[in-house]
Amino acid sequence: MTQAILESRQLQKQFGEKTVLRDISLSLLPGEVVSVIGPSGSGKSTFLRCLNLLEEPTGGDILFHGESILVPGFDVRHYTTKVGMVFQSFNLFKNLTVLENCLLGQEKVLKRSHDEALGVAQKHLERVGMVEYTDAKPHQISGGQQQRVAIARALSMGPEVLLFDEPTSALDPQNVGEVLNVMQDLAQDGMTMVVVTHEMRFARNVSSRVAFMVNGVLQEIGTPEEIFERPKSRELVEFLRQ
Repeated sequence: MTQAILESRQLQKQFGEKTVLRDISLSLLPGEVVSVIGPSGSGKSTFLRCLNLLEEPTGGDILFHGESILVPGFDVRHYTTKVGMVFQSFNLFKNLTVLENCLLGQEKVLKRSHDEALGVAQKHLERVGMVEYTDAKPHQISGGQQQRVAIARALSMGPEVLLFDEPTSALDPQNVGEVLNVMQDLAQDGMTMVVVTHEMRFARNVSSRVAFMVNGVLQEIGTPEEIFERPKSRELVEFLRQ
């Protein structure tokens, strides 16, 4: 049986008295694309931020290749290079060019030489259709282009898993398609991904599995056919109707 790359076990997160995640258990196999859907405020983004340790879980565990990432002494820095994150607001460094954004992490964190980092960055910028914009600053390109640069930056670190936090929610409608096309190409190439999204067509057509979250609970998980054609819970039926 194939071992999960990434797994949450009864993951919990509280902010003060407010419980945001309740016993979230989800395993991610190599090459899988799991889309996480649900109403706003259901805990989807907090779940991703816990997986990437941008938020510290209150309870439960997260395993990477079968090892807990929450135990003292775990190499968190190495882990965060292997589990990359693409944010809804791009999070590019505004004072750096497109190319410099893709070089910085490689040189500072991975300690790659400039020439090696340059080759990797150019390969991934070409992959997302942004190699001709290497000298542009973020404010000089569109939101969709910025998001494609953010994807190239994440890919340049050589991740095993990519986490996408509503990657199209800050984009104009005309820019949504170009980002989703890049993500679909990554899925076809076998990139393992967890995608928090409101794009139901992407969730239905690209996902291996779809997870439905509501009120901090992972209420249903199944194939796209099971989730979209045979929903079990009243909450999922209502969500899909909307």
